Amino acid sequence: MTDIKVLIVDDSAVVRQVLSATLGQASGIEVIGVAADPVFAMEKMSKQWPDVIVLDVEMPRMDGITFLKKLMAERPTPVVICSTLTEKGAKTTLQALAAGAVSIVTKPQSNLRQFLSESADELIHAVRAAAKANMRRVLAPQVPSRLTADAILPAGSTAMAHTSESIVAIGTSTGGTQALEQVLRVLPRVCPGIVIVQHMPEKFTAAFAERLNQISEIEVREARHGDRVMPGRALIAPGGRHMLVKRNGAQYQVDIVDGPPVSRHRPSVDVLFRSVARGAGSNALGIIMTGMGDDGARGLKEMREAGARTLGQDEASCVVYGMPREAFKLGAVERELPLEQIADAILGSGGRAR
Repeated sequence: MTDIKVLIVDDSAVVRQVLSATLGQASGIEVIGVAADPVFAMEKMSKQWPDVIVLDVEMPRMDGITFLKKLMAERPTPVVICSTLTEKGAKTTLQALAAGAVSIVTKPQSNLRQFLSESADELIHAVRAAAKANMRRVLAPQVPSRLTADAILPAGSTAMAHTSESIVAIGTSTGGTQALEQVLRVLPRVCPGIVIVQHMPEKFTAAFAERLNQISEIEVREARHGDRVMPGRALIAPGGRHMLVKRNGAQYQVDIVDGPPVSRHRPSVDVLFRSVARGAGSNALGIIMTGMGDDGARGLKEMREAGARTLGQDEASCVVYGMPREAFKLGAVERELPLEQIADAILGSGGRAR
């Protein structure tokens, strides 16, 4: 296999130096150039096209969003956004994800050299994931799923047959921001409560949840400790902390806890799925979607063994068919579905896979 060719575009000389040194030391990755802004980047790309671009957002002459849109329109290429860890930066970076960027790596406003050195594994993981991205899926038009009558009037009284409310647990990573948008925006308020782990840095999850809330009929928000999992609501685990579901009488609520990364991530899909297996059992539906690595595979298997229904996003519709593949290989996935059918599966039988 040939090395992944990377171009770094950032107006900070320190960032360019540290990113270049970090990626240059990783096996299978070659930094073919650095540029202080997109104009310089385009000059370099005319001579050698990169496999992955690591891109800042705020730069002189041309901002990262404008460059990204131009890139995706002319020659779609995997892009990892390297953005400042601020509330303002979070909203801007989400625009980049919506425009076709694959993932985010954060940088603080101070102590850049130390922070980026400590985050070497995260950066390398993001670049490798981006190199495997299916860009046709990243840029695919988001066509709402065809809903059934259950979206307006749930069939029968199936939900009342359960001892407690049904819930849906979703885990995703690379490519998940676009995938979640496609699923959540077509769900009606008459749908099960949903808990989500999307691999995303601290501060970005709140802005991401706010964006989804604005375009969805259901309520979407970053989870807070003690929030109830209830119909018509989706709770997204906050970046940098784990989210667990626990039973409280006939209802469910979430606990937001600190702790070490699990399966290399915090929040971790494995942590969420294990808690759902223990707290909800057969009253749950587990869904693992696009992403690199194996976070969620073991937890989804625990859900299936506890009686939950389990789904995996199919390879053709994934940006990166990593997490769903590992879950399928482990025997955790009962059935694979294309992204376009996942919303209908959530609506089926009060949240249990049809």
